[in-house]
Amino acid sequence: MNLMIKKLSVLAIMMFSTAFAFADDAAKVGWVNVDRILKDSTPAKNALNKIETDFGKRTKDLTEQATKLKALNEKFDRDAAVMSETERNRRQRELGDLDKDFQRRQREFKEDLNQRQFEERSVILERAEKVIKQIAEAERYDIILQEPPVFVSSKVDITEKVIKTLNSAGGNSK
Repeated sequence: MNLMIKKLSVLAIMMFSTAFAFADDAAKVGWVNVDRILKDSTPAKNALNKIETDFGKRTKDLTEQATKLKALNEKFDRDAAVMSETERNRRQRELGDLDKDFQRRQREFKEDLNQRQFEERSVILERAEKVIKQIAEAERYDIILQEPPVFVSSKVDITEKVIKTLNSAGGNSK
């Protein structure tokens, strides 16, 4: 279903572009590679560095907890044969509780990280949209496309202009 909607969107854009071309020989079409903006622009790189800094301690803590849990499981596997049944059951419960806690913390970490990435991406896309509109107005574009087409001529790709403008704005993520 989603693929069909994309194909219909591309078809509608092509028809719209063709209508522009027939209506005015000087129709100006541009294209922007949003993925590249989110990867190559200074605000995107700054956001990534900030996220890595902000989430670095939690990443390290989770890695240490995973290592500790693995070591405890290995020790339990080695010692289980010589333990009493009561001791073995108690240690299994403890390991199970530790594993549940680890999985909960890992899940919370992923949710927080995804939320933060979404927020940073939204800020960058909002700024990029303003820049795209500025370029479109200044250079009198009739239409600027964002979906990845089958082919894009370098004559209509304005991604580099958008990235340069974003970068010259100081590269702040907000």
